[in-house]
Amino acid sequence: MLAIRREYIEWRDIWVTGAPDESLPRLLLVGDSIARSYFSPVEAELKGRFLCARLTTSTCVCDPAFKKELALLLDDYRFAVIHFNNGLHGWEYDEADYASGLRHVLDFIRKRSPQSRLIWASSTPVRQGNDLNVLDPRTDRVRERNRLARAIAARRKLPINDLFGCVIDHPDYFSGDGVHFNANGQNVLGKEVVRTVLSEGN
Repeated sequence: MLAIRREYIEWRDIWVTGAPDESLPRLLLVGDSIARSYFSPVEAELKGRFLCARLTTSTCVCDPAFKKELALLLDDYRFAVIHFNNGLHGWEYDEADYASGLRHVLDFIRKRSPQSRLIWASSTPVRQGNDLNVLDPRTDRVRERNRLARAIAARRKLPINDLFGCVIDHPDYFSGDGVHFNANGQNVLGKEVVRTVLSEGN
């Protein structure tokens, strides 16, 4: 059994807009703090088309807690579309473990929420906080996780949203820590999520 490796601080943020409303299809954004940062632009753009919810968390797909977090939402709400990203946490797990965890989580979603249109989104690069023009070495691992995840998504015939490609050539989109995005970057990512949801979420 894989040993559970957690960060010093683990966090999760669950947000459901229009919880009692059944008049519109629901969209669930799953991710980390990057997804949380583009949630508001996505929700604003899709107002009147989708009721938006989010599960943003530091939990890696390798951790059994991830399925428990998902179940809190999937058991209580019917989502028409789930836009899924995970990959910038759980650095203590190697890439083989990450791929295995991702396969299990995607299968869990399909079983728990069979009506949902599932979209996989690549993880974004990491830059050096002291020089945003330089990629952090962790970006090599992000590329490998994305490569593995893309293959897993392709085998399941899932639509792919390449958020990595959307920002890799734009250090100007990043905030000073090299991980998160400034307002411009958040809006760019949000527009890409909206475009993908509208084109692939049917």
